[in-house]
Amino acid sequence: MTDPLRDWHRLAGASVLLDGFHALKHAVRFGAEVPVAVAVDRRAALALADELAPDVRDALDALLTEVEPDVYASLVPRPHPTAVAALAVRPSREAGLRALAHRPRSAPVVVLDQPRNLGNAGAVIRLAAGFGVTGVVTTGTLDPWHPTVVRGGAGLHFATTVERLSVAELPDGPLFALDPEGEDIRGLKLPDDAVLAFGSERSGLSVELRERTDHLVALPMRPQVSSYNLATSVAMTLYHWSLTGRAPAS
Repeated sequence: MTDPLRDWHRLAGASVLLDGFHALKHAVRFGAEVPVAVAVDRRAALALADELAPDVRDALDALLTEVEPDVYASLVPRPHPTAVAALAVRPSREAGLRALAHRPRSAPVVVLDQPRNLGNAGAVIRLAAGFGVTGVVTTGTLDPWHPTVVRGGAGLHFATTVERLSVAELPDGPLFALDPEGEDIRGLKLPDDAVLAFGSERSGLSVELRERTDHLVALPMRPQVSSYNLATSVAMTLYHWSLTGRAPAS
């Protein structure tokens, strides 16, 4: 019989932390390999599964091991209200690059150009998974698989492709970049194979990405309002795509 705590300490350095019930639920639902999962109250976690995720209830029943509260707290940087945590195997970079490069593409790729805020990146990945995009790519130094990003994304990294690339490595396709100087998005049709780029929260698009851009696109905004939150901008853009391109299947 395996020892889940020993497995946790052995695997933690090379695994993705699934922080909370919802992150574990989504990871299992979208096919993640989860070698170890713990809960302070196993019965309560399975009751949540009965209520919110009956499709993965049996899988969680087989995975979850109950641990003492102090043991759980020692395994995570910040305890989650559901007191559930797990480790998952990160998808291979090679598989991610193949998914991003595959053509024809039936849904856009979202690019976050040098993002700074971990929580915003997680929120964007959650949005992107909901809209069924091909993937989310970050440029710059932010690790899109950082535990805080995975927590913000509620484990939905496993529902899409998430990679960090340089601007030169971005997948092919017409590049539409969001910028206040661009053409009003309401007059545009965003193609399914678009690469949709969003600048950093503070400084906007990098010079390198701007130079590669095919189309500058602007979101409608009241004068004297300086900007939208990054996740809000992505949501507005993907919603426009879903209306003008091939809307994801419900």
